[in-house]
Amino acid sequence: MEKLVILNSSDNVAIATTDLTAKDTVEVPGQSGLELVTDVPVGNKVAVSAIAKGADVIKLGQVIGQATADIQAGELVNENNLADGQAADNQQTLQADLSQYASDRTFMGYRRKSGKVGIRNDLFIVPTVGCITPLMDVMVQQFKAVHPDNGSFDNIVLLKHPYGCSQLGDDFEQTCQVLCDAALHPNAGGVLVFGLGCENNQMDGMKETIDKMAGIDPQRMKFLVAQEVKDEFANAQQMLEELNDAAANDHREPVPLSELTVGLQGVQPDAFAPVTADRLLGRLADVVNANGGTTVITGVPKLAADRTGLVKRAANDEAAHKINQVFDHMHDYYGEFDHEMVKQPGAKEFAKGITTAVESAVNAAQKGGQAQFSDALPYGHKVAKHGLNLLEAPNNDLIDSSAEAAVDCQLVVTSTGVATPYASFVPSVKVATNSELATKKKRWIDFDGGQVLNQPFEEVAEKFIDDIIAIASGQETKNEQAGLHGLAIFKIGVTE
Repeated sequence: MEKLVILNSSDNVAIATTDLTAKDTVEVPGQSGLELVTDVPVGNKVAVSAIAKGADVIKLGQVIGQATADIQAGELVNENNLADGQAADNQQTLQADLSQYASDRTFMGYRRKSGKVGIRNDLFIVPTVGCITPLMDVMVQQFKAVHPDNGSFDNIVLLKHPYGCSQLGDDFEQTCQVLCDAALHPNAGGVLVFGLGCENNQMDGMKETIDKMAGIDPQRMKFLVAQEVKDEFANAQQMLEELNDAAANDHREPVPLSELTVGLQGVQPDAFAPVTADRLLGRLADVVNANGGTTVITGVPKLAADRTGLVKRAANDEAAHKINQVFDHMHDYYGEFDHEMVKQPGAKEFAKGITTAVESAVNAAQKGGQAQFSDALPYGHKVAKHGLNLLEAPNNDLIDSSAEAAVDCQLVVTSTGVATPYASFVPSVKVATNSELATKKKRWIDFDGGQVLNQPFEEVAEKFIDDIIAIASGQETKNEQAGLHGLAIFKIGVTE
């Protein structure tokens, strides 16, 4: 096991993968050996060369702050000798060459009439309002009584949520938009949009929005308003059978990686995250982007401290402008409630080796790999450009994974140091930052990122990419095996 890992060739700090003791001599890639002058806890940074007071400290190829004192080679770099300064204004512009990851690999997907590709042939039931969600369970029970194997579908996904009524203005519009986004997701081989009748999220409005966005395929999308029929269950079963018949001949076919859209996020990173799971997600992003595919990262508040650095990664002026718009809009949202969007690290973060807000942001951005940003999206807007996209959404795993699914990510891949059973309405891949967690929560974790600590990174990364392509081709995720799906909508307004 490497005791110290340098995450980028331009870094002047390395990350400890285990607790290290002063006076130890530790091998460092490209050096004969580094004698430690202080103890270095796991996950923390150690200077691999002398850093003068006021000089930049570089991690992941990015400036994370300036030294507040002279730092010796082999010395712990933490809150005692590092602070935010002008780091964000001095970020390097990433110009990575991803061509080494290009290939002719394919996955087995479902080509839709619209031209989009799904990695699942699922049946979606989308309620316009939360008060009717209990009825959906009965509908599924009746359908499964006839089709215990889900009929023509891989999964039956209920997009339950508590909204759709007593909402005002932008809050109401946002709920309607995300539900329409979900109804048009390429993973859905059939969709039943189910309404009550008296909610303010009226079915006519949903139909109009969906029709404007992509048109309505009556063979694949049905609409039912409970108050307008005598027996909503009988009507639902007839519609579900029609959807089942329409999907009967759907089949997988080879599809290039350019048709893959992946959401990337993190949940409660631990000290190992930047070296293990986040690093794997970054490699996945590089592979997908190198092959003309699409990746999406979000959690805007966490990224905000490195705003200038992310803007410099924009592929063009238009993308840079959109990135600034996303940050401005989220900043205004926080301002409405008198909260600061950028939060400084505290004792909990210090223990994990995170010293500055910029470092926290750089760690979070690592999951997007090394590509430049091709676009930035307001919440609820569909992906329009291949490559790396920034999506407006808060730093909340439930909302963020749903937001990424809503913009047409066919799967969401999450780096996690604590594990969570939550999944969105698309396959949700959980990558553990350490092997202990992967062993403990086998029913939740799809991939053990902790393998990186004991095996060559390139070998683990190859296995990881193989797993992701297998999942895109039909291999079930742990959330699918357990029947866990969900939808969380970003609520921004008051309840009427």
